[in-house]
Order: sequence, then structure tokens, then C-alpha cells
Amino acid sequence: MTPSSWPPVSDGLYIWLVIVALALCTVITRAGFLLLGDQVPLPEGVRRALRYAPAAALAAVIVPDLLPWPAGGMPVFDWRAVAALVAVAVMLATRSTIAMIAAGMGTLWLLRWLTGT
Repeated sequence: MTPSSWPPVSDGLYIWLVIVALALCTVITRAGFLLLGDQVPLPEGVRRALRYAPAAALAAVIVPDLLPWPAGGMPVFDWRAVAALVAVAVMLATRSTIAMIAAGMGTLWLLRWLTGT
């Protein structure tokens, strides 16, 4: 049976079928590790690589915001990058999350106030 011989599907039904199919794919891929647990052991190389997933996801979210990159151009300088560097330095020196947040936000607010941006 070819797709051209299938009975016509309304737009509303097609959208609901797509939503259900995507929901099933999402549930299966995300719940698979929880449901199967230790019955399907992961190779040691995969387990080691998965330890870096949270840091990689965090970097993927934060870095584009620190250095905006317009299409076809170079990164645009922003004070957020300087404030982030100060926050990282404070975190490395104090190991205090509160101090890191305070230093980063204080630096950002000070730089924006000084430059009028």
C-alpha cells in the first residue's frame, strides 16, 4: 500500500497523530533508561561520556548568551562576558555559589551603570 492510496486524513487528525507519535518517541527515549535500569548495562565509555552531559548542556545554554553572534558576523562584545569571568574567578577562589552570583551580578550592574548601557 503506497502513501498515495491511503485514505485522506483531515488536518486536525494529522496534527493529533503527529503529536501522539512525537510524545511516544519522547517517552520511549527518555523513560527507556529508567524502565530498563540495570538490565541493559551501558559500556564504560558511554558511562564516562554521560558524566559530561550536564556541563555540556549548561555551556550550550550560557555561552551564546555571553557572546552574541549575529548571522554572518563576528561575536559582539557584551559586559555579560566580563561579569561571567569575574563570577568564575570568585567561584574558583571561594567555592561559594552565593558569592559567585553576587560578584557576577554586582560586576554586571556596575559595568552597565558606568557605561550607561
